Amino acid sequence: MLRRSLLSIWSWTALVVIIIVWLPLVFVTWLVTLPFDRGRYAAGYLFRKLTVAHQVLTPMWKFRTSGNLPSDKRRPYVVVANHESFVDILLISHLPIEMKWLSKETFFKFPAVGWMMRMAGDIRVVRGDRASGAAAMKACHDRLKKRVSVMIFPEGTRSADGTLGSFKDGAFRLAIEAQAPILPLAVHGTRTALNKHDWRLGDAHAEVRVLEPISTDGLTEADIPELREKVRSVIAAELESMNAA
Repeated sequence: MLRRSLLSIWSWTALVVIIIVWLPLVFVTWLVTLPFDRGRYAAGYLFRKLTVAHQVLTPMWKFRTSGNLPSDKRRPYVVVANHESFVDILLISHLPIEMKWLSKETFFKFPAVGWMMRMAGDIRVVRGDRASGAAAMKACHDRLKKRVSVMIFPEGTRSADGTLGSFKDGAFRLAIEAQAPILPLAVHGTRTALNKHDWRLGDAHAEVRVLEPISTDGLTEADIPELREKVRSVIAAELESMNAA
């Protein structure tokens, strides 16, 4: 218990220090690339990589990425993943590709982190607010047009018991409207890294696996339910395989 508390204090302190160091780096990158990087790719990519530095300094966590990312990193995808824990965000950010995150408005209110999210071009949404949801979808379309992928958790919130929840339509509606392919991710092992309502970290060996892209070419609004369930089934099958390994 004492070990866990001490290592958690170390990890949270390291995260604060890394954020303080990263903020001016992201700001300078954002400022220098602003005239020609309309998708804020460079600033966003640098921002995500603070998670790599943090994981190196967190002895309780071991992160791994697997699978094959598309060769063209600037082809825009609607990226979707299952949601086990807040730590999913830190794990997925290890992937060597930039994508804009659809995130709760709360995150944008955090000092330094929220500022970097704005500079990175992440997308805020207020849960339960239809006007905010519509504005967020419009912003997602904007990012895709600027040749940057968008990351969405289709379950909408973290799983309470680790089981894969039902998927909402939003990500799949967006992909069909934009005629952008879906890039599924399977996240495994983050649930033990940080439990809800507990500031202390836990031991975790976590992995994010990139799955085969799923085309939306020619699909229409009527195909949303089938596409949604197809993607959910693909992720569910991969999670079953990862659990069995």
